Amino acid sequence: GQQQNDFMEIIEDRHGRKATIIASQLPVSKWYDVIGNEVIADAILDRIVHSSHRFDLKGESLRKKL
Repeated sequence: GQQQNDFMEIIEDRHGRKATIIASQLPVSKWYDVIGNEVIADAILDRIVHSSHRFDLKGESLRKKL
């Protein structure tokens, strides 16, 4: 769809030239399902995963009420 193509264009334009911060609660393994187009998902993940610094946060949510 159009959103997948737009996201791909943004990643393509910034790849290797600009820093891009992506925050997600969705594991990378689920991105294929969400993006929905395997070719676009491969292209996006190829540009993001292999040149990224990844931080996985662990522990209790700070939003959790006591």
